[in-house]
Amino acid sequence: MQNDPFMRTYSPRQEAMARAATQQAAAATRPASTAATSDLLAPYMVQSEPYYRAVADEIELYEAAYSVRMPMMLKGPTGCGKTRFVEYMAWRLQKPLITVACNEDMTASDLVGRFLLDSNGTRWQDGPLAVAARHGAICYLDEVVEARQDTTVVIHPLTDARRVLPLEKKGELIQAHPDFQIVISYNPGYQSLMKDLKQSTKQRFGALDFNYPDHDTEAEIVAHESGVSLDVAKNLVHIGERARNLKGHGLDEGLSTRMLIYAGSLIAKGVAPLAACRVALVRPITDDADMRDALDSAVTTYF
Repeated sequence: MQNDPFMRTYSPRQEAMARAATQQAAAATRPASTAATSDLLAPYMVQSEPYYRAVADEIELYEAAYSVRMPMMLKGPTGCGKTRFVEYMAWRLQKPLITVACNEDMTASDLVGRFLLDSNGTRWQDGPLAVAARHGAICYLDEVVEARQDTTVVIHPLTDARRVLPLEKKGELIQAHPDFQIVISYNPGYQSLMKDLKQSTKQRFGALDFNYPDHDTEAEIVAHESGVSLDVAKNLVHIGERARNLKGHGLDEGLSTRMLIYAGSLIAKGVAPLAACRVALVRPITDDADMRDALDSAVTTYF
């Protein structure tokens, strides 16, 4: 009993432990999946190539991390392309992507699964994390710090050498599929000391820093995604850069690339630039009258 690695770590039923040991032995000799994606994961395949403009070596670094199934953490301001990057990499690697939008009401059962009642009685329903681990998908936890810390600790056994997910309520230990990887993202600028990842969680991940692209690259992205001309896109980026300089001086966060694309999309549909910027850039980001006047002035400088 003392030498059993599962009994040192977990305490579900011994029958479940024996079953997990058998699964682990089989997984050790099983190659990474090259067969067609199962019907269960088919809806999670990214069917068409998402537009993603690389700004450094993040694609190569992520591919190397995936090759060794390293858990990855994407850090950066809101709307800078973290989620688009994960979608692009899932498409590039031809792996299913299961995305979970984390929130403060999310429980561990929401991630791993729960028993449900139906007309036939009680049945177990895997959560998104369990589905990804069991069948071999990339599981993306978006804004992970929005979830309670007692919820996020359930990912710990999947992010070290064990690569297992204990289903305590079911008495089962899932040995992660060879294709499984976990990716998390969050915006460090929003977090306080009371709402941040534990060091015991952070140190289980590799990390990629994201930020807003340089001026020309961001203008190219805005033009491509919104359909406006490159000149209009450059003016929108100028406005975004002016607003980002106000972060910490009246604004909690600057204008994101996503917001610039929204404004460009309205302009491409025939909305006057001043009105489009008010709706998509100025009004959503602040209710302070003086700050709105300052942003409106920046808009009129370029339109």
